[in-house]
Amino acid sequence: MGMRRGAPVAAGARAAAAAAGLAAALAGCAVGPNYHRPPPPQATDYGTASAAAANAAAQGPGGGSQVFQANADIPGEWWTLFRSPKLDALIERSLEGNPNLEAAQAALRQAQDLYKAQRASFLPAIQGGFDAQRARNAVDTLANPTNLPQVNPYYNLFTAQLTLSYSPDVFGGMRRSLEAARAGVAGTRFQLIATYLTLTSNVVVTAIGEGSLRGQIGATQRLLELEHELTDTVRRQRALGTASDLDLLAQQSVEAQTAALLPPLAKQLGQTRDALTALLGRLPAEEPAETFELADLTLPAELPLSLPAKLIEQRPDVRAAEENLHAASAQVGVALADMLPQFTISADTGSAALAINRLFTPYTGFWDAGASLTQTLFDAGALIYRKKAAAAALDEAAAEYRAAVILACQNVADTLRALRADADALAADAAAEEAGRRTFELARQQFELGTVSQVALLNAEQSYRQAELVLVQARANRYADTAGLFQALGGGWWNRSEASFK
Repeated sequence: MGMRRGAPVAAGARAAAAAAGLAAALAGCAVGPNYHRPPPPQATDYGTASAAAANAAAQGPGGGSQVFQANADIPGEWWTLFRSPKLDALIERSLEGNPNLEAAQAALRQAQDLYKAQRASFLPAIQGGFDAQRARNAVDTLANPTNLPQVNPYYNLFTAQLTLSYSPDVFGGMRRSLEAARAGVAGTRFQLIATYLTLTSNVVVTAIGEGSLRGQIGATQRLLELEHELTDTVRRQRALGTASDLDLLAQQSVEAQTAALLPPLAKQLGQTRDALTALLGRLPAEEPAETFELADLTLPAELPLSLPAKLIEQRPDVRAAEENLHAASAQVGVALADMLPQFTISADTGSAALAINRLFTPYTGFWDAGASLTQTLFDAGALIYRKKAAAAALDEAAAEYRAAVILACQNVADTLRALRADADALAADAAAEEAGRRTFELARQQFELGTVSQVALLNAEQSYRQAELVLVQARANRYADTAGLFQALGGGWWNRSEASFK
């Protein structure tokens, strides 16, 4: 019997077509639960914190009024609302050089490529092979493998072959697995967005912290100068007999306590600069030239406030938790499909000859096609336990999603409370600073008239400088919590270009 040269290829093509047709016929069902997004929170506010509104607090930097705008959109570059070109430039450099952001981008590319690789499992796998053998026959045997006169016991055998294998997704296990992988890609993308949001927020808050520390150091240095002058005055009074040793020791103690405040502030400032440098993806020796004072920043006057139902769409950590829930739901279907029969279709076609130049000549072709079904009959309950484990993982993911939603709403509520407290504290501290300033001015006028002593004048200025120090901290808190609100609401990443998160 003979075979035409093109017959093996045609047979293989028919086998592939039959496999594809069978797969299409069986692709209608998929075991496991179909994923449905959890319902959004029904709450319309954030409790008593939602009533928080920062009214006009005081004159000066950070003392303007802030108005909350319900469901207002958040700019993709929300930090520009602080109106600091130096801050804008620093954030752009951090987005270009921060290694954590680069790692998150690489993780997303990895997840996307693995998803594409897994998607290929829906198509047949075709492998080509070529085999060359040199062999010697046993000349005294009855059977001759070559069916040729046994003149020379040595012979060559060349085989060229195409192998097709395909596992039709009868019960949808591969579709569920691909669904889980697709959810994993989306979750990884939201992790990248969360890294981006954390980075930009940290740069803003660190810059605010630097401005606060510089203001505190300046106020403390002015206060220390006053303490030193007061110590010299008491020392002269002691020499004149109008002050005692106890008075001098008490004043020296106060001066030393004020001086002791500077080293911790200097340490914090240095560490803050190191943190800012690290956020840029640089070593400590490559500190940026930009420095920050609170006066360099403008407090945003209009603040967005998203409802809880919209918040969960904006928060990348909540979206990542939702994608984890989606993947866990799909994995239940994968575990169920593993418990059902597994189908495989295979086909081979090729040519075998004793000389390489005779491959694919008449009478050298071969082909085969077949199908198999396997079903696990006994595995000591391993598949059942894997299915139960997948169901438990789904319960875990659902609980983690609820926890992420609660945390997101809590973050916003906490920030609203902080902003209200910041406004009240700033108003009180500004009033105290204003009272201290007026007291000092009055004491200076009276000192010029000779009605109060120099010690009284220095004490008045000391109280004024202490109030100034507290006011710096209050202003910094308001700036930082304003930045915290933008972060808690999701940071406006949806208004950035898609290229930012690829």
